Amino acid sequence: MSLLQEYELLRRVPFFAEIEPAKLKLLAFMSERVGYDAGKVLCRQGDPADAAYLIIEGEADIILESLTGSITVATLGPNDIVGDMAILGDVPRTATVRARTRLVALRIAKDPFMRMVREFPTMAISIMRELAHRLELTNNQLRNAISEVQRLRGAGVEHHSEAAPAE
Repeated sequence: MSLLQEYELLRRVPFFAEIEPAKLKLLAFMSERVGYDAGKVLCRQGDPADAAYLIIEGEADIILESLTGSITVATLGPNDIVGDMAILGDVPRTATVRARTRLVALRIAKDPFMRMVREFPTMAISIMRELAHRLELTNNQLRNAISEVQRLRGAGVEHHSEAAPAE
């Protein structure tokens, strides 16, 4: 893939839309094209955040690891960015990212990514909008999960009380 093609890919992503062409070409130059077979991990929950990934081809699952197992919370595809939250928050990876299918991505190292965020306030605003959208989706998932747990508890209690002899 040529530098021009990588630049064109970056330009299509809303995060990078307002960045001047020369700076975006520099970001493309500093990025690395990487490939992963299905099932391979791009980054693991808890690892240090060293890069974000712009998906070019394929799909990636976003997986939360817990003591009770793993849950896939999202599947992302072309023109989506993964790994950006940990970089922005300067925290360890908040989720594991695994290639669902053969995946090709641009790996954007932390320093150039953060330099763009600092230099281009419109990029920061785009990122904040995206993070707010992700938070809204997460809140909806949590709300639905809590409702389901409450429904199941209610069904279990009703079922249990029906089985007990009345006094």
